[in-house]
Amino acid sequence: MTKSVVVFDLGGVVFNWQPEVLLQQVLPQHAPDEAAVQRLSARIFQTLDLDGDWTQFDLGHIGPDGLAERIARRTGLPEQDLRALIGAIAPHMTVKTDTVDLMRELREQGHRLVYLSNMPTGLAEWIERDHAFFDWFDDGVFSARVRQVKPDPAIFQTAVQRLGLQGQVPVFLDDMQRNIDVAVAQGWRGVRFESARQARAQLQRLGLLAAG
Repeated sequence: MTKSVVVFDLGGVVFNWQPEVLLQQVLPQHAPDEAAVQRLSARIFQTLDLDGDWTQFDLGHIGPDGLAERIARRTGLPEQDLRALIGAIAPHMTVKTDTVDLMRELREQGHRLVYLSNMPTGLAEWIERDHAFFDWFDDGVFSARVRQVKPDPAIFQTAVQRLGLQGQVPVFLDDMQRNIDVAVAQGWRGVRFESARQARAQLQRLGLLAAG
């Protein structure tokens, strides 16, 4: 079986990240129905905007208070509601135990585990501090610490340099297709993560895990 480097995204892959669910739980007064939730999500998270407020948070250019202030100014939403939303992120990001099982299996098979994640400073520190399995990662890159974010190709190049991936073909697990597309363009192999079961099956097809 070929030994490889497996690069994990964190939010949405190792940790739960469902922003629309989070909005419904924390700001139900602003999200009375599904259409309103989708509109609110687009306004707050600006998912496809690399110059947006949330991206500046992931880049480490602003902290939680600055993020709340900027979104409130841009959207007209109450700043206290946005502070509540940002404060609820860590409790929302529960561990996907089936992904942890997959990580354990890959590690036991001799694969090197690293991570590449868009993550603000405070959440990065919380992940490192409060999750024992995080020690299974040999190394990794958090966006806030390198001031780069996915899907900018530059962060993939930084990962190659910092994680010693030169001359290797990493396998990248991410739940966002646009990130997978950039990774593949960099010469990596990509697995679009939908569930741990689906990802395991694809890793088996790539020869990284034995068929069970």
